[in-house]
Order: sequence, then structure tokens, then C-alpha cells
Amino acid sequence: MTLTRRRLGVVPFATFAAPALGQTAPWPNRPVRLISPFAPGGPQDLPARFFVEALTPKLGQPVVFDSRAGAGGAVGIQYVAQANDGHSFLITSTAIATLPGLRRDLGFDPITDLQPVTLVMQSPFTLVVRANGPRDFASFLAQAKADPNRLTFGSSGVGSSTHLTMTMLQQQAGIQLTHVPYRGSQLIMNALLAGDIDCFSGDVSIPLEHLRAGTARCLAVTTAARLPLLADVPAVAEQVPGFEATLWYGLFAARSVPPEGVQRMAGELAALGGADSDLRRRIAATGAELMLDGPAPLAARLRREVPQWAAVVQQAGIKPD
Repeated sequence: MTLTRRRLGVVPFATFAAPALGQTAPWPNRPVRLISPFAPGGPQDLPARFFVEALTPKLGQPVVFDSRAGAGGAVGIQYVAQANDGHSFLITSTAIATLPGLRRDLGFDPITDLQPVTLVMQSPFTLVVRANGPRDFASFLAQAKADPNRLTFGSSGVGSSTHLTMTMLQQQAGIQLTHVPYRGSQLIMNALLAGDIDCFSGDVSIPLEHLRAGTARCLAVTTAARLPLLADVPAVAEQVPGFEATLWYGLFAARSVPPEGVQRMAGELAALGGADSDLRRRIAATGAELMLDGPAPLAARLRREVPQWAAVVQQAGIKPD
């Protein structure tokens, strides 16, 4: 987005009201930064760029989107956690809840060093096999129990959300699978179709075209209930009670952002999430659900999932690459 400066006409000094002693300019009084801790092109780009376009005129200041990738998201998260400009925000994924269990040298605590603003969206993971794979989730579980470690699953790397979701499934379902890490979701999809792996669990948008074409089959979704986009596909919880894992994205503020800044952002974003909003339709088309429900649900999810994923990592003995 190209930002232009408006030229201000010369106005007599006397026309400006003198501010009261100690009064500060209303927030925001400078450009707002929206930082992503991932490389451009990920699912976070869709809502982030929509926010840039929608919020800039509402806030009266430019909203600038910036990707600062590295260390599985830790670089960008730490950058915002340490920002002291009062105008820095972070749009990040479930990684913010999994990183504390994977790395002890993060340099930040996601619960205490950032302010929750709102959940942005959530998407189920899908358990996907080739068209000639197990016919349903019950058959998959039976096969995995009968022949431990024979079935292989792909993930987007050791310690990734896709890896941890399948690890938690193994722990809760009492099965053993063999992990094959890849670098990127499209590589996993290609490996599945080529027969190099038996299954994978990833964001529903990844296999969607192959599910529609009949070259892959979805056995289950990882939300607590079925997904409207795949209404005939059961939830994992129907076979493994209590199982739930979603890929979610949330917006956080740096600690330096004043309370009125957090409230302003949460309120402006909530207004963008109406039932007939273009953003909601575009998000739904990818199989995800737009949230924008304020700070409390995001804070509660973070407090719940940080220890949950740490326990999964500890029980499995996962060491990130």
C-alpha cells in the first residue's frame, strides 16, 4: 500500500486551541503497525490486508502490514512484545500457544508480555488420505491400532501445529503413527497424492480442491462439531471423546499500547464481522470461521492452550529442529 502525505494549508496559530496541561493526543496519533511473524502468502494475509484497507480510514492513521518471519514465529512475536511505540500489533497463529512448550529461550511470555485484542478466525484441521485410503475414520483408527507405526503422516515440520495435532491424536486415541516432516503444506499434499505418506492433518483450505476432485478423502475434522463446509465428515471427537484442535489466528497488542488503543481496535474490528460482511464470506469460502469477538475469548484460549500443548510436547519428547 502506497502512503501519501497530505499537504496542510497555512492556518493562523490563534485558531488552534491550546491543549490542557498534561493532555495527550488521542490514540492513534501515528501509523499503526500490524506485524505478522510469518512469511507473506499465509492464511493470515487475507484478514490482515483486509484490516489494513478497512481500518486506515476509520483510525485516521495509516495501518501498515509488515512480515517479520523467523524461528517458527518467535522473531515476529518477540518484536511486538518488546515494541514501545504504543502502536504495534501482532497477528499470529496457534504458534503463539505452542512455542512456550517447544522453546525455553523465547525471550517473551505470550500471556504476560502481550495484550489480547481479539480472535480473528479459526479453521479446523482435516485428517486427509488418498482416495484409495481408509474408507472412514473408524477404519483408520482400527488399522493404526492393529499395526502400530505402519501408517505415516506428514507435517509442516517438527513442532508445527500439524505435527502437534497429530501427536495429540495419537496420545488420546491410543495409536502410533510414523512422522514424516516436510517444509511446506503443498509439499505434504504432493507427497500424499504420490503415495509417499498415508495421511496428514492440515488446514482445510489445503486439500479442499482435491477433496472436491475426488483425488483425496477427508476422514475427520478436528473441531468439536462438524464443519458446515464438510457436513458429511465426522468430527474426531465422535470417535475420540473430548478431542479438539483448531488452527486459529489472533490479534495481540504490544504492552505499550494504551487501554483505549486496545478497546478501539477491538471495537472497530468487531464492526467488520457482520453476518453479511465481505470478509466473513471470503473467510467462509476457505472453510474457516471469522471470530472478532473481543479480548476475553482470546485470553481464555491462550491460557488454556499454552499448558495443553506443553503437556503434549513433554509427553512425546518432541525436540524442535
